[in-house]
Amino acid sequence: MADDIEILWLQAVEEHDYPSAESYLRLFHPEDRAAELVMKLRAAPIVQFKAKDIFRASQLSSLGLSNAHVERDRKKIQKGAFLSPLLLVRDEVNGRVVVADGYHRLCAIYAFDEDAWIHCKIV
Repeated sequence: MADDIEILWLQAVEEHDYPSAESYLRLFHPEDRAAELVMKLRAAPIVQFKAKDIFRASQLSSLGLSNAHVERDRKKIQKGAFLSPLLLVRDEVNGRVVVADGYHRLCAIYAFDEDAWIHCKIV
């Protein structure tokens, strides 16, 4: 990460991230299970994991800076804006982590520093 860039985090997840996470989780789970997972995410504490470890656990590829959403988040980081923590769900059956909300933020941070600590909630 560039010496003059610090990734800043909000102390709480932005409220609009929860419905986004639930919408995404409904692709994998019935509505009641997705709602239950989001309720658990709301109650979960904020923890930290390294960007590279979240990518490895999620088995996702990083989007490049050519992606408009990643570029928007990269600019937020450069301007010193506070980011909302990610919302993660453990998929124990498949041995991976689902990024329920925050994939573009994760990609933007990874582009700066793969060893950066990511603030997140995980259930």
